[in-house]
Amino acid sequence: MDLGIAGKRALVCASSKGLGLGCAEALAGAGVNLVMNARGSDALEASAQAIRDAHGVDVQTVACDVTTAEGQAVLIEAATGADILVNNAGGPPPGMWSDWERDDFIKALDANMLAPIALMKALMPGMIERGWGRVVNITSQSVRSPIAVLGLSNSARAGLTGYVAGTARQVAGKGVIINNLLPGIHATDRADALDGGVVKQQGITLDEARAQRAATIPAGRYGTRQEFGAACAFLCSQHVGFIVGQNLLIDGGATNLTM
Repeated sequence: MDLGIAGKRALVCASSKGLGLGCAEALAGAGVNLVMNARGSDALEASAQAIRDAHGVDVQTVACDVTTAEGQAVLIEAATGADILVNNAGGPPPGMWSDWERDDFIKALDANMLAPIALMKALMPGMIERGWGRVVNITSQSVRSPIAVLGLSNSARAGLTGYVAGTARQVAGKGVIINNLLPGIHATDRADALDGGVVKQQGITLDEARAQRAATIPAGRYGTRQEFGAACAFLCSQHVGFIVGQNLLIDGGATNLTM
C-alpha cells in the first residue's frame, strides 16, 4: 500500500531504539524524512545512519531530554515545519501506590503527558496552516486496562489520552489527525526492565519470566518493533483522515475487552 507520505517530514521522539526506532524505520521506508530524538547521542547517531543507509532519506538528529523545557526548545526549533509528530517517551518506574510521592508524579507527568502536549502545541499550528498533519502518541495498554504496578504510567498517560480526546476533534476539520497507539509487551528494553523485576520478585530466570508473561498474551509472544512501526506509519498516512482521536491497542490480544 502506498501511504502517500513520501517527502513529508516527521519528528519521532525517543527513536534511537525500541518502539520509537520501529516507527522511524517504518516512516523512512515510506519515504519520510526524519528528525530523530533521544537522550544518548551515540545510539541515536548509529540508528540514524542505519536508516540513511537503508532508505536514503534525510535524517537529522537531536540529542536532548524532551522532558525539560530546554530540550523541548531545541527539538521544536529543529522540527519546525514537520508534517508528522510521533510522541514517545519511556515509562516511569514500576512500584506500589505507597511508594510514590508528589515529585514522582511530576516527573511522570513531565515525560508522559506535558512533553507530548508541548510538542503538539508547538508543531500543530504549522500543520493547520498547511492543511495537513498527523500526530501519533505512543501511550500504553494500561490506558484501557490499568496495570497496578504501573500507577505512575497509568495516571500520566490517561491524562494525555483525555487531552487528545478533545483536541483531536478540534483540529480534524483542519486536516490534522491525532490518534494514540497503545502498546502491550514488545521485545524492547522496557520489557527487559519489567521482566527483570519479576526475576527479583520470584527468584526465577529471565527466560522463565519472559515465558510466564508470554503465556498471558493470546498471540503467545512479545510484539516486535517492526510491526508496531508499521501500525504507526499507517496512522501517519493519507488513509486515516476519518480516524480521529482513537486509541489503538497493539498488545497481541492481552487486554481482555469487548470494545
